[in-house]
Amino acid sequence: MRGPDGKLRDGQQLAEGSIVAIRGGVVDVAFSAPVPRVHALVRAGSVAMEVAALLENGVVRCIALGSTRGLGLGMRASSTGGGIEVPVGETVLGRMLNMFGEPLDGLPPPAAIERRLIHQPPPPLSERVLRAEVLETGIKAIDLLSPIERGGKTGLFGGAGVGKTVLLSELIHNTVEHHHGVSLFCGIGERSREAEELWREMGEAGVREQMVMLFGQMNEAPGVRFLIGNSALTMAEFFRDDRGQDVLLLIDNIFRFVQAGSEVSGLLGRMPSRVGYQPTLATELASLQERISSTRRGSITSIQAVYVPADDFTDPAAAHIFSHLSASVVLSRKRASEGLYPAVDPLASSSVMLTPAVVGQRHYDIARAVRRTLAEYEELRDIIAMLGIEELSAHDRATVARARRLERFLTQPFYTVTASVGTEGKLVPIAETLDGCEEILAQTHFDLPESAYYMIGGLSELEAVA
Repeated sequence: MRGPDGKLRDGQQLAEGSIVAIRGGVVDVAFSAPVPRVHALVRAGSVAMEVAALLENGVVRCIALGSTRGLGLGMRASSTGGGIEVPVGETVLGRMLNMFGEPLDGLPPPAAIERRLIHQPPPPLSERVLRAEVLETGIKAIDLLSPIERGGKTGLFGGAGVGKTVLLSELIHNTVEHHHGVSLFCGIGERSREAEELWREMGEAGVREQMVMLFGQMNEAPGVRFLIGNSALTMAEFFRDDRGQDVLLLIDNIFRFVQAGSEVSGLLGRMPSRVGYQPTLATELASLQERISSTRRGSITSIQAVYVPADDFTDPAAAHIFSHLSASVVLSRKRASEGLYPAVDPLASSSVMLTPAVVGQRHYDIARAVRRTLAEYEELRDIIAMLGIEELSAHDRATVARARRLERFLTQPFYTVTASVGTEGKLVPIAETLDGCEEILAQTHFDLPESAYYMIGGLSELEAVA
């Protein structure tokens, strides 16, 4: 392709063609030799397109990466055979960019010391390493029941309106402040309001200078939403491989990547698969997820919000995403309706890190005891609803009292919603969380009401609340 100066690079040959068909966001272009390859960038007027398939007689099928308004049959198109490239390096830090690495923040374009293709192979197995380390977030429910793996992939699962984006924003706030590395936020199908709010909040928190924000917004072409994740990973791989840094990659929302792939697949005329998803769902998801890994030089830790259609966890998109994750944080609509925020479902959330060898025997035992107590409470709910708590045995009443206090203790106020709720956020060390849960589990009689345990940090705050 052309360099930043607009000139052809050494050894590149410009291929000229003409548009022969336009169907929505799909454009067919006929080239004489040389014919561009798959993933090559093609330009027609001001519209950029990526080659998605090769047809016969030198015709290539392209996905438009912008509005096709203004294109017409017979219009000239050109390609050098090169793919889409984005700038990488220190100059992208503190910036808000689009899929091409162009600014969305109103500032001049980042000075491109180096540009790299967005389609890259995953690191070879010989370069990968496994680090059994936990990334502490300061969020009690996650650190206790679903610890995040450093260099792993964590999913935030939930339907619409249960707090995925708020929890992701809080994770950014807590981890970026204490994370000695670089953070990338990749917004796939984001609302422009959410993008602006996040940009402003990260600036107010003073962490924006060590972040890169990339957005393929909801109103953009499906090809942009489908490829923005590759652009983010290319920048993340530079910091991991060339700078040897730990990178925190936050994706909101990975389901929109699947949705965009489904739109692209439909535009290309492929036969839909189960529940209407694209037949290439597993391959497309794996090509993105396998690039997120730890190598000998550095690591990429990914936290991904996952929208679950109609709260159905058997949906093919949710099931395929599950298979790539080392930790799953499931958000419950029932808990959200009870005002228990973050609405983390303690029984459905899980992590491969929650073993005695990684987190220690004490943490493992406390987490199991908390889960067991909450599971027993779930079984007793129907009896309480029909007969009342007075009909329970003394042992069961003590279990219910512990469970209800544990539920409220695992809530906490967030920094990112301080302005709207009026309470200061809390960051709770894992040791304090373990001490608090252990103390609640050991008691059979409580002097303070359940409400005293709601939205506090550690148990040391109970005196002030009482």
